[in-house]
Amino acid sequence: MKKARSHRPAIRTLPCGLILTLLLTALSVDLGAQGAAAPESSVSPSVAAPVALTLKRAIELALQNSKDIQVARLQATLADRSAMITKSQFLPNLYAGSGAGFTYGIPETPGGRAPALFSVTYQEEVFNEPLRGQAKERQELARSQRILLEDARNSVISRTAAAYLELVMIRHSLDLLRKEQASADKILEVTQQREKENFELPVEVTRSQLTKARVVQRILQLEGRQDELEVFLRSQTGLAQDTAIEVAPEDLPGEAEQEGANLVAMAMQSNTALLADEADVRAKEFRLIGEKRGYYPTLQFVGVYSLLGKFNNYDQFFKTFQRNNINVGIQVQVPIFSAQTKANIALAEVNLHIAQANLANKKTEVSAAVRQKTRRLRERDAAKEVARLELQLAQQDVAVLQSQLDEGKINLREVERSRLAENEKWMLYLDANFQRQQAQLDLLQTAGQLDKVWQ
Repeated sequence: MKKARSHRPAIRTLPCGLILTLLLTALSVDLGAQGAAAPESSVSPSVAAPVALTLKRAIELALQNSKDIQVARLQATLADRSAMITKSQFLPNLYAGSGAGFTYGIPETPGGRAPALFSVTYQEEVFNEPLRGQAKERQELARSQRILLEDARNSVISRTAAAYLELVMIRHSLDLLRKEQASADKILEVTQQREKENFELPVEVTRSQLTKARVVQRILQLEGRQDELEVFLRSQTGLAQDTAIEVAPEDLPGEAEQEGANLVAMAMQSNTALLADEADVRAKEFRLIGEKRGYYPTLQFVGVYSLLGKFNNYDQFFKTFQRNNINVGIQVQVPIFSAQTKANIALAEVNLHIAQANLANKKTEVSAAVRQKTRRLRERDAAKEVARLELQLAQQDVAVLQSQLDEGKINLREVERSRLAENEKWMLYLDANFQRQQAQLDLLQTAGQLDKVWQ
């Protein structure tokens, strides 16, 4: 017999130089691949960590970064600077200058003073009641502007708190709606199966599809509102626009619920709009007092130093020429008849009457608003309690139906429908709670107590 030939290929030996070359080439390729992968991992985008915000922290950041507060602060500073303009006339004012020029005839300038190579003038109002009344008026208006700054702070607190609380409500509602969507899917699946088995009419399938479509529609609506609130909160708190925000359910501080019948009296002392109108009345009173004292004499300290030049021909019109001249003293003016003073008094009286009427109207409005918003808060309390009890009843219904399902007395569709009803009651309760918090914020802002809650 012939021996079977082996089909195993013969192994050929490669030269050592060729083997070394192949190993070096493979090693260089591997190192190059590792080097190319390193920069890719180093530039991988980093996801910013979400920022966990509490209600108090959100308000603190809003007060630090709000553009409305910055504008109101600048307006208050502007009012303070404007008040200093009038007040500065009762402080020393020293000016230096020159009135040198060619003269032909008696040397004088358009202002009535003699031409001088160099001059120094000093002025200070000592007794000028109309001007003092204007200065006090501007100081009260500056105080009114600082009150409006507090009003801007309260508005920022109210808007930020409302947006935060609404975002909490919407995110909770979205969680419930996604559970509703799962229940709607199960109901639709069971209904379609029963329709195939001729246990249900096609109209029941359509009804189940409509229920699911409505849930999807509400999810999209709430997601859009959620995006709006997140953008607003990032803008108010100064966070980057791509920062994720985490919020937690919170209630307003307990102090906000302890005020009752005293809110009207507190509003009369702390309402910013009312305080601003009171400052306006005081400003108009100061102006009227000052204008009525316009018949008093005015007293002013004055001083002038002049360095004169001979080329203005002083020696031709005066007996002697003196290069350095100093005049220091007081200037008194006594009004004998002033039609302008009488007109100023009449105008100041009308402005005061208008300010007093505005203040009286504002007191009535604030008192009525506090009472109205107190009643609204009580109504919201009652609505929240009704929503809570309806939710509790729906939860009990779900528990009963679940036990019946376990016993085989009902099908899964009935349980899922009860869960849909429970989720609806949950959303109604969340909305009622938010409406109560919103009413509470409005009442505190009207009563002037909003900023004290977070102190």
